[in-house]
Amino acid sequence: MVGTVFLKSLTLKGFKSFAESTTLVLEPGVTVVVGPNGSGKSNVVDAIAWVLGAQAPKSVRSQKMDDVIFAGTAKRSALGRAEVSLTIDNSAGLLGVEFSEVTVSRILFRSGDSEYSINGVPCRLLDVQELLSDAGVGRQQHVIVSQGQIDGVLNARPEDRRSIIEEAAGVLKFRKRKEKAERRIEATEANLLRVQDLLREVRRQLRPLERQAEAAQRHGVLVAELDTLRLFVSGREIAGLRTKLGAIAGDRLAAERSEAEVKRRLAELDTEIMAIEAQLSARGQSDLGDRLVQVEQLRERARGLAALLVERRRSMERDKGQLLDSGVVASLEADVARFRDEHATVLRDIEALAPEAEQLEADEAAFQRHREQITGSLGDDPGGARAASAAAEVRGELRSVRSTVERNDRDLQRITERCEHLRDVLGRTEAEAGRLRHECAAVEQVEAPLVDRIERAEALRIEAEGTLEVAAAQRQRSAEAASRMSARVEALQLALDAAHARAGAERLADVDGVLGTLLDLVEVDPGWQPAVEAALGEALTAVVVDGADAGRRALAALAESDTSGAVLALGVRPPARRAPRTGDPVRPHVRSGRPGVSPLLDALVGGAVRVSDTAAAVEIALEFPDAVVVTESGDRFGLTGWRVGAAAGGATAAALEDAREQERRVDQELRVAEAALADARAGLDSARRAETEVVAELDANDARFTAASEGLARAQTERRETQAELENLERSVAELTAHIADERRRVAELESVLPALDADEQAEADAARARGEARADLEARAAVLGSRRRDLEVRNAGLHERQQFLERRLAETELRLEADQEARVAAAGRREQLERSIVAVDRIGMLVDDHRRVIDVEHARLAEIRRRQSEAVRDLSDRLDAHRRERSESERRLEELRERSRRSDIDDAETKLRLETAIEALRRDLDVEPDVAVAAPAPTVPEGTTPAARMRELDRELRLMGPINPLALEEFNELQQRHQFLEAQLEDVRSTRRDLSRVIRAVDAEIQSVFAGAFADVAANFTHLFSMLFPGGSGSLSLTNPDDLLNTGIEVEARPSGKNVKKLSLLSGGERSLTALAFLFAVFRSRPSPFYVMDEVEAALDDVNLHRFLGLIDEFRKEAQLMIVSHQKRTMEAGDCLLGVTMQPGGSSKVIVERVGSAA
Repeated sequence: MVGTVFLKSLTLKGFKSFAESTTLVLEPGVTVVVGPNGSGKSNVVDAIAWVLGAQAPKSVRSQKMDDVIFAGTAKRSALGRAEVSLTIDNSAGLLGVEFSEVTVSRILFRSGDSEYSINGVPCRLLDVQELLSDAGVGRQQHVIVSQGQIDGVLNARPEDRRSIIEEAAGVLKFRKRKEKAERRIEATEANLLRVQDLLREVRRQLRPLERQAEAAQRHGVLVAELDTLRLFVSGREIAGLRTKLGAIAGDRLAAERSEAEVKRRLAELDTEIMAIEAQLSARGQSDLGDRLVQVEQLRERARGLAALLVERRRSMERDKGQLLDSGVVASLEADVARFRDEHATVLRDIEALAPEAEQLEADEAAFQRHREQITGSLGDDPGGARAASAAAEVRGELRSVRSTVERNDRDLQRITERCEHLRDVLGRTEAEAGRLRHECAAVEQVEAPLVDRIERAEALRIEAEGTLEVAAAQRQRSAEAASRMSARVEALQLALDAAHARAGAERLADVDGVLGTLLDLVEVDPGWQPAVEAALGEALTAVVVDGADAGRRALAALAESDTSGAVLALGVRPPARRAPRTGDPVRPHVRSGRPGVSPLLDALVGGAVRVSDTAAAVEIALEFPDAVVVTESGDRFGLTGWRVGAAAGGATAAALEDAREQERRVDQELRVAEAALADARAGLDSARRAETEVVAELDANDARFTAASEGLARAQTERRETQAELENLERSVAELTAHIADERRRVAELESVLPALDADEQAEADAARARGEARADLEARAAVLGSRRRDLEVRNAGLHERQQFLERRLAETELRLEADQEARVAAAGRREQLERSIVAVDRIGMLVDDHRRVIDVEHARLAEIRRRQSEAVRDLSDRLDAHRRERSESERRLEELRERSRRSDIDDAETKLRLETAIEALRRDLDVEPDVAVAAPAPTVPEGTTPAARMRELDRELRLMGPINPLALEEFNELQQRHQFLEAQLEDVRSTRRDLSRVIRAVDAEIQSVFAGAFADVAANFTHLFSMLFPGGSGSLSLTNPDDLLNTGIEVEARPSGKNVKKLSLLSGGERSLTALAFLFAVFRSRPSPFYVMDEVEAALDDVNLHRFLGLIDEFRKEAQLMIVSHQKRTMEAGDCLLGVTMQPGGSSKVIVERVGSAA
């Protein structure tokens, strides 16, 4: 025991029968727990299993887990919790924790809450299991062998025996890893199926959506190319319209310039005409005569002034001479006389001019009256020029209005034709809109039934899916039932074959009088097989013969063949047994159709009864020792011994036939289920196809509705645009009609006014010529009168000037005479002054001569001008006629320019309208600014095709494509991404499955390696231990399927000395127990654990076998700590320590410890 761990103490409180806190101090070696029945010995074993993590209530002999809590007695109330603590000595440090003692505790409350702790620290069950796994104590607790488990080891399936070795070898952790990986694979499979289903669904949706996306993409490419072409063509159109607008503006500017030039020329002509007319009318008002008279007067005055200067110089010479004369006074007096004479002469001359002046004034008055008469009748007529101008304006306006009327007529005709066309278009559009509305209504009417059909189809599909699920579940259940029944038939057949082999039926088949085994001849009621088999015991496999003679022959045949077997002879009447009055008699539930078998059954089971449990069976067996008491589970209590557990498997010929009948029935149900499953699958496929067809019809209907609604929207838009254009054109027609009517009225007015204006213009021309001639005559007469007036004025002026001079000279002379004295004083100064005055007079004389020459030249010039003026009048008349003709031509040219300007305005308005329409369409359809369109490069078009032709081709192709799903491309991209995502997920799932498969293969390899080593060790130890327990006998372990080390079971072969049997069922109860113990201890030795707990495992052993078992215990005493619950005295004697468990009536279990020896 050195270098291992062992159980040191066990503390129970409130666990089952241990109400009070009870501590069991344990030591290495063999500890035997003893005590009367019901005292709680097995509860100690249950406590150890429970604290180590047992989870199934059956593992602690309970119906439910809270049954382990002390339930109370008549003297003690129930407790609210159960608590068990197990202290393990860890001095060797094998548990992997740094504690010399490890205490594992578990508490369970009646509320269902459970707690685990290690050394007082709360933990998980997993922590406890992992802690103990290092010490060789597995989760299945193979080191704890409870009551009834010994026989269960041998009765267990080969796979269950394998699990014992696997737990001891530590394979379970690999199994857990594998199971975890397999669960993950199952989850992965589910995910894989779900992803594959999703992927299939996505792929199913992907293809039609891909076609829609391709159509949408193709539509998008065509629309993009069409938009590019439209952009380019619109840009070219806009550029062309802008260029045209520029050209129109240039033409308009040139026309405006030409018009301005013509207007300027007309203004010049008007100015020149008015100037000529003014010149013609100004000929009579010209001051040329006056200027000529003035010049003549100036000339006369110049002559008079020259004469005056000469006279003045002479006078100053005289004065100078007089100043030099000493007789100044006499001279002055002479001058005074002379001046007075000259003054008188001048006065007489002035008076002589008065009659001539009066005559001149009379002539001038008469000329003025004649001139006023002429001016009143033939003078200036400003209305004449206005009449000519008005006539020209009327003619120009008339031409302009007529041109406007013609142009408006053409525009009215064009607009009227356009209105008729638009009315036709409007009618067709309204008809198309009506048709589309009807189609939309028809489609909408169809939609509701389609939706109902889809709902019904979906309901049918869902119902079909449910039917399929039900059919699949039914088929699975039928398949499972068929598998179970097939296995049952096979098991029953094997059991019957084994029974026949044990009974030697094959050896006795040729013996006369052999009826077969009892199993072949009886029928058992359902549910009574275990009880009947237990009641019959070994007779169940005996061969039934017809009489004693046949029995002898059968025994002789068995003896000759050296084969064991049992024989039951009919006709032999053993004493009948009476069944106890308690329990259910077995005999009524077993029968046979062969004559003579019923008495045999009366003898065999007539005294057998069936009870519910083992305790009742024990009580009845003690009360009626001769009776055979069986339980529902197949336990048997009688004189031959008490046996727990079924001895056979309920295999009878009737059971086999019934099983085969059930197998046929289940197979038929399976075929029906498979047919139903096939029908459900077909129904589901049909429902899915029907749903798909209805969905396709709905999609097509939706497509038709979409196309119709889009067409209706286009038709309504076209109708609104056409209606708006028609209303605008109708307003234009009304305005043009009214404007044409006004212009025609204006033409009529102008045509009525023009003749009078032409006549006025001609009369004005004649009057202008007459006025010119009259003005020329008047000018001639005015010139003569002016000459006379100037001559008279010159002479009068000369005389008056002479008069004034003489008066001044006379006054001066007289003053000089008066101031003679002073004059003499100033004579000298006066002389100098006179000299200077003479010099000045000479200079003035020179200036006057110069002016006279200038005046003579001016006079000659004016005379020449007067001559030329007469010639100019004629020239002006000729120029006036030429200017008027040129003015008429300029007016015609101006009207042409105005017409051209109006046409330019119309072209400009139309071009601007087309430009605005093109820009609006560009912005509306393409959402592009015109400058971008103008700058757009020329797109590539197929060779030999123009952009416009390509646009028509694309537009036709788009119409042929029909309506498309504009969201298809986006939906396809999303679905494609989902498809790629699902494919990636699928690959991830597959990769995970591959990884898990590799993990499983690695775990399988590890399991095979570990299990192979463990099995080899266990098999070797089993052979050794079996030979020790059965001297002279042989035992071995074999694999049911050596080629499959992962799933193979383990068969136990045991052949005690003197017996030629290999089947465990043919061994006695003691031999079976010893064989099971040999198997368990072989496992213990191969993969040791620190302790083992066994509960009444030697109860079925006789003294010899018990002695052998105790020898085995003594051998293991040195290897591990053993705790044995026993009633055997010899077992008690072999213990190192006795734990006595007792219970007073109405109390709880108590423990007494007695050490009888020391551990070896």
